[in-house]
Amino acid sequence: MPSLSRIRLGIAVALAAAMTALLTAALTLAPSATAATNLVADAGFESGLTGWTCDAGTATTVSTPVHAGTKALAGTPSASATAQCTQTISVAPNSAYTLTAFVQGSYVYLGATGTGVNASTWTQSAPSYQQLSTTFTTGASTTSVTVFVHGWYGQPTYYADDVTLTGPAGGSTPPTSTTTTTTTTTTVAPPPNTGWSHPVYLMPLDNTPPSIGDIVNGSGEKEFNLAFVLDSGGCTPAWDGNANQLVANDTAVAAQINAIRAAGGDAAVSFGGYNGTELGSTCGSASALAAAYQQVITKYQLKHVDFDYENGALDTNTAVRFGAIAILERDNPNLVVSLTIPMTTVGFPGSGTDEIRQAVAAGARLDIVNIMDFDTGLTSGTEVAQTENIATTAVSQLASIYGWSTATAWAHLGLQLMNGHSDQPSELFTQDTFTQLLAFAQANHPAWFSFWSVNRDFQCPAGVPENWAPGTCSNITQGAYDFTKIIVRY
Repeated sequence: MPSLSRIRLGIAVALAAAMTALLTAALTLAPSATAATNLVADAGFESGLTGWTCDAGTATTVSTPVHAGTKALAGTPSASATAQCTQTISVAPNSAYTLTAFVQGSYVYLGATGTGVNASTWTQSAPSYQQLSTTFTTGASTTSVTVFVHGWYGQPTYYADDVTLTGPAGGSTPPTSTTTTTTTTTTVAPPPNTGWSHPVYLMPLDNTPPSIGDIVNGSGEKEFNLAFVLDSGGCTPAWDGNANQLVANDTAVAAQINAIRAAGGDAAVSFGGYNGTELGSTCGSASALAAAYQQVITKYQLKHVDFDYENGALDTNTAVRFGAIAILERDNPNLVVSLTIPMTTVGFPGSGTDEIRQAVAAGARLDIVNIMDFDTGLTSGTEVAQTENIATTAVSQLASIYGWSTATAWAHLGLQLMNGHSDQPSELFTQDTFTQLLAFAQANHPAWFSFWSVNRDFQCPAGVPENWAPGTCSNITQGAYDFTKIIVRY
């Protein structure tokens, strides 16, 4: 008879064997908890861009360099296109997703947009393949997202491979939640970064601003650079630097932005201007300044910002200012940045080229360099000829600094005029001047064609003494919105 201890040992061994067999079977039959299905079609571009829609004439597949497999996407941006490729994918509401891709090149972007979704990431430089990754959670009404990958205007060819979107497939039952989160926003969400070709300047709280409805109905304009946010003290953003108009407490400008977006347009905010204290003069560090700028971006959900460093802020504290802009671009990958620079009759002054070179040194991308092509005086020739010559010279200077072609430099140039009498008594921009310069812009394709400002796009009241260049009228004979009507034709 075997001993009791041996019987117990035999039973234990048998149970252990049975448990091992059951566990092995369970692991074999059950799907892995970490397994994830890629929702992207032709994720590795092996089938010749099947399922992808790309900017015409900018994208193809190549056999080298690739990250994996035998093919990869090659996108070659132009002066007017980013070589974007997109794919619309069905998703489930209230669900978490992760988007990744391997990319190579300069200024390569990856992201997804959709109802309640705006996620993206980018790299300034990837000499070899590196992985980009971003996450997002769909909203209650999100049923699809558009995944995108693109380069940047005038940059060399970029490459992308192995794009993945993981999460529940469309039609899946959304997860339930035991908690309810209420989010209150003060501003209508902005539209995609499209149609930004004639953003006119408007002071929303100063110089007797017309209503957004009047501007839209009277001129058709729906793109605005709202001016100016300054420091009200202690690195605190405020409209016109007025402590009674803090951005944090604002409802008036937010309402105007809502009206612009409701009409199908969008707004940028311009920081700086000639008067007051620009935030970069007082915020102390690049991180503090970036935080101040970010307050405004977050408050109004901005996709466009303008930096107008003038007077004492021109070409000063540049390491802080452009360091802050670099931080903003890192934290807001889809942000479009313009730098506005006063001009001379021979193009950028030394202070202007200094700022551009400092931006390059700080790694701050300038999507648009906006030239104030006025206030230079006119001693000979015509206003049209001088304005055109200044713009053409600025293009040559940009091409020299960045190593761009002439076409690429034009694509990064903003051309800003001033209607009626400017601050220089010798200057006069009439409706005909604007019309001739519109033709010049249409022939050379700058990034935008704009002017200062809608507030003064009116004839001055008869019999009322005005300064030489008042903020509320043009000091010439005109109809309401004559100049804005010309600008919107670009």
